[in-house]
Amino acid sequence: MNIINLSGRITKDIELRYTTNDKAIAKFNLAVRRDMPNANGEYESDFINCISFNKTAEILAKYTEKGSKILVEGRIQTGNYEGKDGKKIYTTDVIVDKFEFLDKKATQEEAKEEQNIATQEHNEETHDPFKEMGDKVSSEDLPF
Repeated sequence: MNIINLSGRITKDIELRYTTNDKAIAKFNLAVRRDMPNANGEYESDFINCISFNKTAEILAKYTEKGSKILVEGRIQTGNYEGKDGKKIYTTDVIVDKFEFLDKKATQEEAKEEQNIATQEHNEETHDPFKEMGDKVSSEDLPF
């Protein structure tokens, strides 16, 4: 199971981009404070790369700014690519599926409503390959 929940602050304003197919992508960095202080009694933070897509990306970009505190739920995704110098570069990102505002602001009610609509649309788009089989599936219906 690959599920992650993080609470932190956005390190800079989110830049929203669109693919050639008009899909929204928001990449941002989330500063997450560690629970335990270091040897000097100071709390350090980890800076986590996050990516969100479609309506979630648009809502995040519209209603957050540098310093906004949010809770994200998603999954870790790793990847790699070849850098300009020919060396392989490895990446680790959190793909954000859901989020919640942890700051209290009036516009957050609008954003929550947009997010609810986006979640409903996502759920409606999700295809259930077993829907046509009805409520009961026999062992003969299974491919293994």
